[in-house]
Amino acid sequence: MRTLFFIALAALAVSCKKAPKNTALSGQVFGTSYSVIYDKETDFTQEFDSLFHVINKSMSTYQVNSDISRLNRNETLKVDAHFIEVFQAAKAIYRATEGAFDPTIGAVVNAWDFGPGGKIQQLDSLKIDSLMASVGFNKMGLVNGEVKKRNGAFIDFNAIAKGYGVDVIANFLEGKQVANYLVEIGGEIRTKGLNVEKETPWRVGVEMPHFDGSQSILRSIDLTDAAMATSGTYRKFKTDEQGNRYSHIIDTQTGYPSKTNLLSISVIANDCMTADAYATAFKTMGVEKVTRFMVSHPELKAFLIFENDEAELETLALNGFPEN
Repeated sequence: MRTLFFIALAALAVSCKKAPKNTALSGQVFGTSYSVIYDKETDFTQEFDSLFHVINKSMSTYQVNSDISRLNRNETLKVDAHFIEVFQAAKAIYRATEGAFDPTIGAVVNAWDFGPGGKIQQLDSLKIDSLMASVGFNKMGLVNGEVKKRNGAFIDFNAIAKGYGVDVIANFLEGKQVANYLVEIGGEIRTKGLNVEKETPWRVGVEMPHFDGSQSILRSIDLTDAAMATSGTYRKFKTDEQGNRYSHIIDTQTGYPSKTNLLSISVIANDCMTADAYATAFKTMGVEKVTRFMVSHPELKAFLIFENDEAELETLALNGFPEN
């Protein structure tokens, strides 16, 4: 009888145990939306907003009084730890990609009307050559917290800062002993652990490229303890008189929009800042260069969607990018 009593108590305890539940927060940041899901009941909205504010104050080219905007006006100032971390990571990826990733191309991006401001009317080769004279991240350095650059040089971290923002939120959650989370900002994602409500790995999608603005998923994958960033040319592009599409990614060697058959690049890395930067760089490198590059970079995984010579869609998974 006593044994039955203890069994009954144990059964009652199990039945009363709360089912695992996630907290889901969302909002607007960096000109896009964010979504964070984690297995803790605490509402971190205020903390997230504070962190976003600090990152924007440091690196937003859309805010006139941010540190990066002041630097682009040739003011002298000491930058914060966020700026330094992104600067150093960007420099490493600039070198690894032989300049395919170059944050100093921003003024040229603006001139082509793909950036926050600075569109140049009747843009011609002379004006492009003039802007390209200040392009080159190798011409810029960091000394005792101060950025050393030429007057007129323009720096833009928009191709890496969004991924960095994902990492900042992820690191904050880990500092709060959150064991399971998914952080997403504008499609850039980092995960840890599991989705505790479903008791499954975090499931994320790679979009099918659509030029008409519609959305559908081409591939769904499990993403565990990793980050993924996707960069596409199918939403923001220009078309010439011959019907050739040119992406909003400016070739850092020529100063002209990249004519490319790559439509979408998804990169998986340990952190989202790295994934974000490489996804951008790969768009200017093309399928063959990316394929060669990945051989010596096993720490990265990539999934390419591109058009072949017959304008048919093809895909290429590199370094074990997950299947559906």
